[in-house]
Formats: sequence, C-alpha cells, structure tokens
Amino acid sequence: MLIVGVASGCGILKEKQDQTKSWSAQRLYDSAKSSLDAGDYVTAIEYYEKLESRFPFGIFAQQAQLELAYAYYKYVEPASSLAAADRFIKLYPSHPSIDYAHYLKGLVNFNRGKGLISGIIERYIPSDDSQRDTSSLREAFDDFAEVVENYPNSQYAKDSEQRLNYLRNTLAQHEINVANYYVKREAYIAAANRAKYVVENFQRAPVVAEALVIMAKCYKILALDDLSVEALRVLKLNFPTHSGISEVEDLVLIE
Repeated sequence: MLIVGVASGCGILKEKQDQTKSWSAQRLYDSAKSSLDAGDYVTAIEYYEKLESRFPFGIFAQQAQLELAYAYYKYVEPASSLAAADRFIKLYPSHPSIDYAHYLKGLVNFNRGKGLISGIIERYIPSDDSQRDTSSLREAFDDFAEVVENYPNSQYAKDSEQRLNYLRNTLAQHEINVANYYVKREAYIAAANRAKYVVENFQRAPVVAEALVIMAKCYKILALDDLSVEALRVLKLNFPTHSGISEVEDLVLIE
C-alpha cells in the first residue's frame, strides 16, 4: 500500500509540474509572448517549444517559430537561435517576415563570439574584430547581404547595409593583417594572394590601397614583373597620392 501511495503521489506531482498540459495554443502563445516581452526568456522558450510540439501546424506555429529564434538570441544561445531561424526560413519561405528571419541570423552571427574576452585578459589580447576568427562575421556578411539584395524595401535593409559596410572593412582588414604576417615571414606568394583577395572582394574597403601595395611589392620580390607593374598601375590610377607608390618604386632587390 505504501508503494502504491508513493507512486500515486509522484503522479500527482508530475501533474502539478506541467500546468500547461491542458492549455490551448492561444494561451501558450499569449503566455510565451508575455514572457518574451517581459524579458523572461527561459519561460518564453519553454512555452514556445511546447506550442511547437503540441500544435506544429496551428495558426500560431509560424510566428512562434520566429519568436523562439529571437528568444534564443536574447538568451545568448546562438546555435539554437540560428537553428530556429533556419527552420523558419525553410518551412515558410514566403512568410511576410522572412526578411526579419535573415536579419536575425545576421545579428546572431554578428554578435557570436563577442564578449568572450573581458577583464584583465582583454588588456593583453586584441579585442579588434579584425584580429579574431572571422567565420561568424563572414556568415553575418552573407545574412545581411541577403536582406539588402533580396529585400531592399525591408525595414531592416538600412541597418543591414550599415552592418555590411562595417563587416566589409573588418574582413578586409583581417586579410591585410594576415598578408602582413606572411610578408614578415617572407611568404610572399601567400601574402600576395591574401592582398589580391581584398582587391577582388572588398573593393570599397579603405585598405584596398594597402592591398595593392602588398601585391606590387611581393610580385616584385618574386620577379613577377608584369604582375607587379599591373598592381602598381592600378594603385596609381585609383590612389595617385598614396605613399606606397614610392615604396614600390624604390624597392631594391638584393641578389
């Protein structure tokens, strides 16, 4: 009898723990949205996930999926946020908020990995994005480009364009940092290739001139005279007063 009593007690406890068991889709969604608006992301995520599980094809499923992605983003769970956003994009490609789904992915990737260096460590490790692993920034670039190119009238297009400009400059600077690293180690082919990548892919970035200088110097050192002359020609044409012009012309090779 005691065993039966304990078992029954466990059943009652379990019943009490899941108070949402009999909730309608409307109530689950409203409760999730209220929690989200109040900044209670843990509860919001719990309710959204239950809504998805119990009513996957209901009228609230689409919006719940998108808001779940946002809740994960605010709760700093980037992988879960990206997964939720990707599911939304795959399931509802014609949804009126599809532009926001891509924009949200951009925000997640843009912020992913930031804030990991803090306190005393930040005094010794560069916090400049151009010095860090750029994989998430490249993904953010693609996400924001999706918004700008395919949804130019979106309310998120302007901010996406501004972030694209920042990312373009940051990624280009990263390539230049790597190119200079290779130059110091006399890996001139690798350095020239990195600089060439900047010229070909980030034409509006401020460091394009520096990339052309690196190309011209490295090609000259490698005795690839035609390539060096061409890089110098483009440099003079686009940046006629750049100090790198004289650096290339005055470069004397010691045999």
